[in-house]
Amino acid sequence: MNRQQNILVVEDEEAIRTGLIDVLVYHGYKVDFASNGPDGLKKAQSGKFDLILLDIMLPGMDGYAICNAVRDKDRYQPIIMLTAKTSDDEIIEGLKLGADDYVGKPFSVQQLMLRIEAVLRRSAAGQEQARTLVLGQVTVDTENLCGRNGLQEELSFTRREIDILSYLAANSSRPVSREELLSKVWGYGRNLDIETRTVDIHIAKLRRKIETDPREPSKLVTVRGAGYRLITGE
Repeated sequence: MNRQQNILVVEDEEAIRTGLIDVLVYHGYKVDFASNGPDGLKKAQSGKFDLILLDIMLPGMDGYAICNAVRDKDRYQPIIMLTAKTSDDEIIEGLKLGADDYVGKPFSVQQLMLRIEAVLRRSAAGQEQARTLVLGQVTVDTENLCGRNGLQEELSFTRREIDILSYLAANSSRPVSREELLSKVWGYGRNLDIETRTVDIHIAKLRRKIETDPREPSKLVTVRGAGYRLITGE
């Protein structure tokens, strides 16, 4: 029998927190919680959770700061951010700090559970990745989440960005659709009507790091009507 997975809920609104705990327990998860930032950080850094559900607006310390601190200690800890802030800039901030996904408030229980299950599946399965990716004059160290461009400037990547690049590199002979990326990288089931801008945001972020001109990409290119293709090699 599989080990019961342990989830930390960091949420200051009591009604939402209680509802999340009830839903997660109902679905078979073991749950702990924190109602403010400092307590959330202390528990999050314990390293005993399979997933952290992290609200952004918290008393004492916001979710961005907690996510950043957790990532400094453990780059592999799965984190989903809960937010009433849904502008691209605000979502990008969370993803830039290494969150695996975000869920906008208000959210449906079904959507939340799909995302939780997807992140846990991907985390458990992992993906075999080439240690080094060569993208023109850009080299990427997939194990250490870093790289260097043609100007010898240091680059840093989130775990999710590395997963995307590695999957695209493994399938570099063809374009990869947005749906396939959601399925293979994020772990979402195919044919599910999931509203998310996560793929688009991550592609834009990656282009800013690996392209000489992100507006005219030559490495991470769009194939009209088919998806994205990564051009590997020197």
